[in-house]
Amino acid sequence: MSGSHHINRRDFIKLATAAVGSLITVVIGLPVIGYLLHPALRSEEAEAWIPLGPLENFEIGVPTLVNFTRTRVNGWERTANSYGVYIVRTSDSDVIAFSNRCTHLGCRVNWNDEIGGYLCPCHDAVFGPDGGIVRGPQPRPLDRYTGDDLKIEDGIVMIFFTEG
Repeated sequence: MSGSHHINRRDFIKLATAAVGSLITVVIGLPVIGYLLHPALRSEEAEAWIPLGPLENFEIGVPTLVNFTRTRVNGWERTANSYGVYIVRTSDSDVIAFSNRCTHLGCRVNWNDEIGGYLCPCHDAVFGPDGGIVRGPQPRPLDRYTGDDLKIEDGIVMIFFTEG
């Protein structure tokens, strides 16, 4: 009987216990690891079409502020950010959309009837009714949604919003 292995009962129990324990660890561990890693591996859409309301809600020639919120999930953290755009209806079927964020430091601009433009409260910057620079430290005009980033679909004004 040379070359044959004999395993005693104690060693057999140790091996059987280790094998069953390893199997249980794998069966329970893999789903737990997947559950913990899933939020970090999930990708969120940073861009989307945002409906701003029916065209008839916007009076011709009057800048109208529309606010909306975007929720972003980053791992286990959920953040909600508020954004705004000014919609200016230029005719029965056309609109212009401006971001309400100043291009200097990102403060929210407000339409001011007295000056006939958008006023930034942070540095007294003024943008004209077309979003252009009138005065102040801002480096460029208000960001504008045009072309493929702005549409009216089924009577609803929509912008293609990209975070960042």
